[in-house]
Amino acid sequence: MEVDCIPFKETGYFSKLICDYLDQDNGLKPFYNRFPLAENFKEQIEEKKANYPAAHRKVLVEALKKQYKGFEVSETTENNIASLANENTFTIITGHQLNLFTGPLYFLYKIVSTINLAKELKNSHPNAHFVPVYWMATEDHDFDEINYFNLHGKKIQWNRSASGAVGALSTEGLDAVFELLSPELGNTGNAAELKKLFKNAYLEHSTLTDATRYLANALFGSEGLVIVDGDDAALKKLLVPHAEKDIFEHVPFHTISESIAELSKVSVDYSIQVNPREINYFYLKDGLRERIIKNHGKFHVFNTEINFTPEELRTELHQHPERFSPNVVARPLYQEVILPNLCYIGGGGELAYWLELKSYFGKMGVTFPMLLLRNSALIITEKQSKKLEKLDLKVSHLFLKQHRFINKKIRDISNIDIDFSPQKELLEEQFRHLYELTEQTDKSFLGAVKAQEVKQKKGLDALEKRLLKAQKRKLKDHVIRMTDIQNELFPNKSLQERQLNFSELYLEMGSSLIPSLLESLNPFSGDFTILKY
Repeated sequence: MEVDCIPFKETGYFSKLICDYLDQDNGLKPFYNRFPLAENFKEQIEEKKANYPAAHRKVLVEALKKQYKGFEVSETTENNIASLANENTFTIITGHQLNLFTGPLYFLYKIVSTINLAKELKNSHPNAHFVPVYWMATEDHDFDEINYFNLHGKKIQWNRSASGAVGALSTEGLDAVFELLSPELGNTGNAAELKKLFKNAYLEHSTLTDATRYLANALFGSEGLVIVDGDDAALKKLLVPHAEKDIFEHVPFHTISESIAELSKVSVDYSIQVNPREINYFYLKDGLRERIIKNHGKFHVFNTEINFTPEELRTELHQHPERFSPNVVARPLYQEVILPNLCYIGGGGELAYWLELKSYFGKMGVTFPMLLLRNSALIITEKQSKKLEKLDLKVSHLFLKQHRFINKKIRDISNIDIDFSPQKELLEEQFRHLYELTEQTDKSFLGAVKAQEVKQKKGLDALEKRLLKAQKRKLKDHVIRMTDIQNELFPNKSLQERQLNFSELYLEMGSSLIPSLLESLNPFSGDFTILKY
């Protein structure tokens, strides 16, 4: 693949908070531990090593061996799991929902970023070992967010009723989805591989958790990816002391609320991603996942008749930690408690809420990980590249909102000058002389001059817009071809990676897709990547 890039801030698709973070703005430094530069990992390794209990390693390794039971495991993954018992082994982690057939394309970019960072660190720290980890969000309950993917502009959807944690959902009914998917994929060799992958994942496994583990393992197992399911009693037992501080002392509620207030002082343009609750845990049992709330001195499971006294809830937590499910605030802490982790890799929205959490980690005595923005990419085929060349379009132009994109290019290619800036400057010069006259005459004349200036400037703006509109009509065919290629590469006027499913690219590239991404995406790039093949 041919690799090019564009700064994230120039894409227009990333928030001011994330752009400021990438620029290492001084105002944000209190909200993260170390910026993810290669040279900063040495200190992060030392801090995590000193702050991660050796006993946790044994629990982690045993839990992972149980989770992988019945799955075909690559030698690389098996070695990575075993290595987690060693004090010089650390993880690089990304997390994602259990989206049907991986969901949007950026699922691949997250994991590729994670694998590549682990490789980069091994090169610079040969005496340590680094394991790429995918954390499955098995306890999420937002089924409507994960029950579909897009292929060729069509929505392939799994329709069923659902409640509780999505990971426990039965895969029953996904045979009907396969019947929809199969003709859409076609009959090529690459299509046959995709059909086999879908069938083996979703029609040969009984739960969405197992299906997703199979799928991610099939795609990335050869690279040593380790897949973690946090819905595990042994792992949650390690979280109990921290859950107590949340449920009974409301530590995250107070500390994160303070952090949000401080973050808002840095810039009014920073939008808050998550707000902490007084209790950041759900009660999880028998298809139920509902919030725990405090009510009249007791603890109540929302939307149920379940109530606990403080003593009863504490006993329940110690005896059945698997029944306590962390929310979006508590889950990051859970990951860092059970894993010897150095860095979390996520999208802009994820990093935005992680930046709210550092003081909370400090109060809990848990090392705050480095935060790395995952790779983002736009993949362009050779045919699309030729279209861009023919239209004399730069890839950077395509990131503009469509009306700005069209207006800019019409101005560029028009054989007449549509920019009335010189006329506006001349007009301003004329009015400067009139304002000088007002100084020598009655001040009441000033208002009339100002009104006339506004009127004439508006007139010029109107004429410029009419001329631009006329040129658009004249160059209609060119406008259509421009918008067609932009719509191809930015479906639904959104980033390609947020709309396309990997299967669309796999149909074209086959098994070379993931190796090409692994070769082309640099986790330390710091820019949005353009890939041409």
